[in-house]
Amino acid sequence: MNPVPLHRESVVPQTSRPDPSRLVAGDPVHTTWNVEERGALFAGIWQSTPGKWRVAYDEWEYVHILSGHSVLTDDQGSETVLKTGDRWIIRPGFSGTWEVIETTVKDYVILA
Repeated sequence: MNPVPLHRESVVPQTSRPDPSRLVAGDPVHTTWNVEERGALFAGIWQSTPGKWRVAYDEWEYVHILSGHSVLTDDQGSETVLKTGDRWIIRPGFSGTWEVIETTVKDYVILA
């Protein structure tokens, strides 16, 4: 089908947790609905329960926060608040932490 709808109903979700070596606080559970996966391109919906973990991006990611509240903090301590309706591009080279304050759901498109 073209175009492809971006919704959870037709996709089997994958559940995961951050690698224990990256976990900073809490016990966040990630649920991912990968709607599109073609080579280096990934698109879908991601959800996480509260917690905090270290991140390091080698890829480009466009995010649209559908609900919730998260905070990205870079290694220099600069914070970016992510709330419902926000749209951001996270560029390769970003490293720091992702903290989910309130369960967060986002649409994403990743180019690896």
